[in-house]
Amino acid sequence: METVEEVAPSSSSIPPGKIINDMSIQVATVNGSGSQTANAVLLRSIFQMGIPVSGKNLFPSNIAGLPTWYTIRANRDGYIARKKEIDFLVAMNPETAKEDVLTLPPGAAVVYDEPLQLRQLRQDLQFYPVPFDKIVTPVCPDARLRRLVRNMIYDGVLARLLDIEMAEVEKGLRKQFGKKVKAAELNWNAVKAGFDYADKHLPKTDRYFLRRSDKTAGKILIDGNSSAALGCMFAGVTVVCWYPITPSSSLAETLIDYMKRYRTDPKTGKATFAIVQAEDELAALGMVVGAGWAGARAMTSTSGPGISLMSEFTGLAYYTEVPAVIFDIQRTGPSTGLPTRTMQGDILSTAFLSHGDTAHILLLPSSMEECFEMAMEAFDLAEEFQTPVFVMSDLDLGMNYWMAEPFRYPEKPIRRGKVLSAEDLERVQKFERYRDVDGDGIPYRTLPGTDHPLAAYFTRGSGHNEKAGYSERPEDYQNNMDRLKRKFETARQRLPAPVVVESPGAEIGIIAFGSSHWAVLESRDQMRQERKMETSYLRLRAFPFDGQVADFVRRHRRVYVVEQNRDGQMADLVQLAVAGADCSRIRSVRHYTGIPIDARTITDEIYSQEPSH
Repeated sequence: METVEEVAPSSSSIPPGKIINDMSIQVATVNGSGSQTANAVLLRSIFQMGIPVSGKNLFPSNIAGLPTWYTIRANRDGYIARKKEIDFLVAMNPETAKEDVLTLPPGAAVVYDEPLQLRQLRQDLQFYPVPFDKIVTPVCPDARLRRLVRNMIYDGVLARLLDIEMAEVEKGLRKQFGKKVKAAELNWNAVKAGFDYADKHLPKTDRYFLRRSDKTAGKILIDGNSSAALGCMFAGVTVVCWYPITPSSSLAETLIDYMKRYRTDPKTGKATFAIVQAEDELAALGMVVGAGWAGARAMTSTSGPGISLMSEFTGLAYYTEVPAVIFDIQRTGPSTGLPTRTMQGDILSTAFLSHGDTAHILLLPSSMEECFEMAMEAFDLAEEFQTPVFVMSDLDLGMNYWMAEPFRYPEKPIRRGKVLSAEDLERVQKFERYRDVDGDGIPYRTLPGTDHPLAAYFTRGSGHNEKAGYSERPEDYQNNMDRLKRKFETARQRLPAPVVVESPGAEIGIIAFGSSHWAVLESRDQMRQERKMETSYLRLRAFPFDGQVADFVRRHRRVYVVEQNRDGQMADLVQLAVAGADCSRIRSVRHYTGIPIDARTITDEIYSQEPSH
């Protein structure tokens, strides 16, 4: 006779104080078990109910078999940074189940695989045992597929327990499977089986509920790498050279799909682009520099280890003034580090990448919209300033799903900068490749194949004068380096400006960038609500900074630079920009566990550094 571990009727009363549309759901499974599909369906179902959501995938760097955790945050107020506490756990992994349960806060709920017998571990949690293997067997006769299909059962269980609308679950599931009708039907049957089991055997005992809202109307769900890939295509990229590395690979892979679909000549069927998987990151950037020199819009995507390898070619492009776009989807380091964990750890090294005196333009997206827009802007800036431009994303932005407004179709024309045509050369009758004609440090260039006697010049990474001739004269070298610095100063006024939110009378300022932005928004509200602490906020969007950063620091007694690395790399750059006695105002909030930063960590760290308030 089949036995089922029932939830006792005596514990069926819901604890006082319903919590609606405010929870963090964590699914603990094993990498390679097919849980990614179930988690994506769950995330999309909640999103389609109009509830703001975000998803964080914490996965191992092996192919299969190690623990993985997927966390969905649903929040009625629109907070989408990672929440430090877990409210609802789905425990599917025997190796981590005990620890996962023991770390939960009191009052949390646990759906678990019945053989794990987790109920005995805690008395202050709400437990829901589910016999996943027994439920999946009649649903999926093929034993080989059961390991993958069984994960869909917890989608059904959660739909029943949390009041997720089944129509939205089915809609999300069928979107996920696309044209795979048989697979969609099989998995939908598993969802219904989980729902029916929960309806019959699991009376509601926890406080968490989801209710339809209207706060995601018109929004989309997308990851940062896909957003950036779209931006590259709209920017007119024609050459992509890359080498696979987590977490940047999906940017190039998605771009390949987009280009094949939208950038193939409909008449000839031939590609209007070139995409090359190089033998390593060094070769990838070398090809990009060559393509940029030839006049193509060229890019690569990589992560920290690749950035290290690209140092020499970056210096070549900087010194010879060749456009190039590099996407750095940052992960933890040094060395191999934790390849599947997030960090903002390449900021300082990338800003001055290569030997000698170099300084580079960095763009700092914090949203899906900015991943799209800054991808386009990077190509314009690279050509305008004839230099490498780095787009500094990270694993959290790049590989996780975020909500976004639909991207605006670009209306501005492409900016190619100071490029002289044959007609231009005929008119001016003089061309010296590295002469600062306009006083902004940016010289004029020609492209190979320009049909004019004055168009040619020699590109060299060794010493050169204004005419691009070889030179070891001290004054030529110094003049060239001074001009490059002048060009960098010009960039300060043309890059995306910081976003500043001033709170009248606030003595405390916060500076952040990238994916840290979302935790800072929530942290500011926490400090206001808990201690009536008002803060001003400056979100960086590019380096080099304009004068607003130094002015912001001077207007506040204490300024906290929030970032995800050990050494306070952005704080160092801010101090360089501020200089003098005002540097004493700058303090650092650093998070470097590899897990996305959360608001509570920021709030508590600022409390600890603040005088008694």
